[in-house]
Amino acid sequence: MKKTLAILLAFLMVLAMCAGAIADEKLYIPVVSKGFQHQFWQTVYAGAQKAAQDYNVDIYFDGPASETDVDVQVEMLKSEMAKKPKALALAALSTDAVMSELQECIEKGIPVIGFDSGVPNAPEGAIKATASTNNENAAALAADKLMEQEGFVDMLKAATADKPVVIGVISQEAVSASIVGRTTGFVNRMTELAGAHNTVSVTGHDLWKNEVKDAGVIINVQVSATTQVTDLVSTSNAVLNLDGLKAVFLSNENAVTGFLSATADGSDLAKGGRYDGLMVAGFDAGASQKNAVRNGWFIGSVTQDPYMIGYYAVELAVKAANGEEVHDVDTGAQWYTAENIDDEMISMLVYD
Repeated sequence: MKKTLAILLAFLMVLAMCAGAIADEKLYIPVVSKGFQHQFWQTVYAGAQKAAQDYNVDIYFDGPASETDVDVQVEMLKSEMAKKPKALALAALSTDAVMSELQECIEKGIPVIGFDSGVPNAPEGAIKATASTNNENAAALAADKLMEQEGFVDMLKAATADKPVVIGVISQEAVSASIVGRTTGFVNRMTELAGAHNTVSVTGHDLWKNEVKDAGVIINVQVSATTQVTDLVSTSNAVLNLDGLKAVFLSNENAVTGFLSATADGSDLAKGGRYDGLMVAGFDAGASQKNAVRNGWFIGSVTQDPYMIGYYAVELAVKAANGEEVHDVDTGAQWYTAENIDDEMISMLVYD
């Protein structure tokens, strides 16, 4: 009897130890990125680490050395799937290249969370949610900030059809979903806000054109012939020569580069310069854009929030792994100026 009891107690102790080990085992979330070395991806990583800490999970975060290394990313994904994760996060360099892995995730019930550019055109049901910047909302922020500039609203109110206020918009292309979204977001928001004070007409590129007679405010959208700097400079010069030009929105870093080249590296925007008083709002970061913001040549610029992209990617993956219903998340954007560019929570978002 005593021997039987001892065996039973030992068995129960083993069960308790196994149960404890299972309870202590952390959820493991692979996060496969499009890159790793660039500051943007390092900031995504920092956000992912914070979410892992908050949710008490372990993560793997890595990406290829170059965003052209599709095969390297595929091997990373295969290696992580071999570990049988309960969920994973993916920013695919090529959806076509990972089709078989995505199909495997569907078959095995592994929820996949897209992040940043996500996994466009993935098989139905493969991607449970995506954590990414809503580019329309982000660009609308630039329109909001322009309206806050001293004297801007009064200028809109005073504009007439004979002497309209012109707001230029420069995009490097009209194909990329992110760039089109930014242009659309700015144009729509500025049309709404300026329309509260005057009649607005949108001219220029056919994709956004909405011409209205006798408008006091004209939003002129110009798209570069190519993404080459020389063509972006030509497009910038065309906008700079518009009569009545008072403000410009630049939809990405390449548009900024072309615009700065057209304005003597931005010095023409300085006090006393050729375009002194022109209100310029940018999007993205990069050394030249940051310099323009620091010098006050731009009123400010919009940046994505890669920290929150990483945070939400992990958060959504944890929730999906636990069987919770998840939905796409707008990871937001930040407005940076000469006054806040060195703030801790802004400086890590504005990469070179």
